[in-house]
Amino acid sequence: MNKADLEKRTKHFALKVIAFVATLPQTRACAVIEYQLVKAGTSVGANYREANRAESRSDFIHKIAIVEKESSESRYWLEICDEAKLGDPEKRSWLLQEAGELLAIFTSSGRTAKAAKG
Repeated sequence: MNKADLEKRTKHFALKVIAFVATLPQTRACAVIEYQLVKAGTSVGANYREANRAESRSDFIHKIAIVEKESSESRYWLEICDEAKLGDPEKRSWLLQEAGELLAIFTSSGRTAKAAKG
């Protein structure tokens, strides 16, 4: 998967997160989850774009680490939704799978970049 494809994939993830949170119940607890999940889920793609425009290898490593953290946080909030049975189950299942795959991709990318830096 090339950079452009991954940028599209992370944008698609963000849009799916936005659609998913619209299915959450309108409670105070869900308002917090909605805020945190939208913040983290949309940040994955935004920070990945930043990483692709890094000024140096060190800058890329730093920015891809942020992408990894935001992917992990997205997965966390989706796990909370899953265990609490919140939101549309089909959308939630897809997002959990995608968040896990994105986390694996960005973890691997960070490790590769660090190893290449020496």
